[in-house]
Amino acid sequence: MLEYITSGAGHPILVLVNGAGGPLEGWYKIYPALERMGTVFAYNRPGTGGSTAPHVPQTGNVVVTMLRALLEEAGLSPPYLLVGHSLGGLYVNLFARCFPHDVAGVVLLDAAAPDDVALQTTHQTLLHRVINGLLALLPNNAAHASNSESAWVTETIQQIAAAGPFPDVPLLVVTGGKAPPRWLASQTALQLRQQNQQALARLSRHGRQIIAGRSGHFPQFTEPDLVIEAIRTVIDSWQQRTTTTGTSPEAPT
Repeated sequence: MLEYITSGAGHPILVLVNGAGGPLEGWYKIYPALERMGTVFAYNRPGTGGSTAPHVPQTGNVVVTMLRALLEEAGLSPPYLLVGHSLGGLYVNLFARCFPHDVAGVVLLDAAAPDDVALQTTHQTLLHRVINGLLALLPNNAAHASNSESAWVTETIQQIAAAGPFPDVPLLVVTGGKAPPRWLASQTALQLRQQNQQALARLSRHGRQIIAGRSGHFPQFTEPDLVIEAIRTVIDSWQQRTTTTGTSPEAPT
């Protein structure tokens, strides 16, 4: 069983994809504004909130197939505007490649890039290693570790590489501009991650990066108005494109 909420009306369907372990309540600062723009859908992936624990390996293909089936079950037909935070950015990246004709646009919020995983492995600090070791000892993590998303990130990245090209849709990459303390991340790692964020913005010819200067990893908390405006911008771009191509967007104005 997967827990989800949906409200609002019209198209595009705004699909909110959490970071690792993030509950759907994490969208509370932007959700009220979004449901005035269209239909909003937020959910908890397996093992989070009221959703049951994962019983199969949570590779990217499993996650996006499950998400698409859940959208169909909820009676929400495309086009979808995908909003992905952190690890959720990998799943949004893959979903857009697997179902390009279903996607109206994409907003990535300090999202994981495929090259970030190798970066974290190479430049992982002592603090990260200690924290990861402690997290692995928690009962809930230990019980479902073999099926967890974090255990299958490498496979997810391989699936992104093997999927089709990223669609030529409106894309905004919102990157946190506040650097973490030096003991948490090296300067080299931060520079490489910035390059990876820029690469995400180049996935589409209509891609652009925005720096959330007062934010770290959670711009939807620290700068909700900026995130709301980013999503509105992508909706506007989608509406303009559909009007130009002769189709009629259903999103409310």
